[in-house]
Amino acid sequence: MIFFVFLAAFSTASAQNVPQEKDSLGIQDTTRVEIKYKPKASAYIVPGVFIGYGLISLTGDNVIRRLDYTTNAELQEDHPSFAFKLDNYLRYAPAVAVYGLDLLGVKAKHSIVDRSIMLLSSYALVTVGVGSLKGVSNRLRPNGANAHSFPSGHTSLAFMTAEFLHQEYKDHSVWYSIGGYAIATGTGILRLYNNAHWVSDVVAGAGFGILSTKVTYLVYPYIKRKLFKNKSVDMLVSPSYQNGSMGFNLIKRF
Repeated sequence: MIFFVFLAAFSTASAQNVPQEKDSLGIQDTTRVEIKYKPKASAYIVPGVFIGYGLISLTGDNVIRRLDYTTNAELQEDHPSFAFKLDNYLRYAPAVAVYGLDLLGVKAKHSIVDRSIMLLSSYALVTVGVGSLKGVSNRLRPNGANAHSFPSGHTSLAFMTAEFLHQEYKDHSVWYSIGGYAIATGTGILRLYNNAHWVSDVVAGAGFGILSTKVTYLVYPYIKRKLFKNKSVDMLVSPSYQNGSMGFNLIKRF
């Protein structure tokens, strides 16, 4: 709740008026001008370092793996009965914020259709990548629940959505990016306190999450141009709420 109040407070100051047009039927055109995403090679350094850190921990007895054990031992000694499961929900908060801010009038960089496709694509990438590594690494969780510890799925999803928020709102205010990554970091820390992961699991998960969104934003424009041949997608997508159920309305003009 504090996070969303924080975002709402900045929405008025950072909102930009985006001109919109209406067609002869009065349907509002929600398409945006296509923005080419050209990241520098340096943009991949951080996720690469995070992933490399985690992979080194799998190579055997080394300083990174020993740090896993000592950190976990200290957390369990100081907080043996910690059981705060907010991390199950925090991982989704940055993605929810993207759509919430758009409804508040702070327009995202891409249309709701484009950003939704990219969000789902990022989710697919991180789910397949992290899920595959969990099976291959076969690392036991610190609580002994199962051997699917590396990398952290909760953390990867949290940082995936944080990067999603960053990409859509970084041109409005740096505080949106800071807020999203603060939530993602909090998710990773909670995974450690809840004795569900080692430090290297969380660090690697953060790297995979960031990387999945960056790759999606890099590839999607090319795929879109191939599929639609630079033609505009003439449709309107809007969220709806009726009788206690949420959904989306899709209007397509032929």
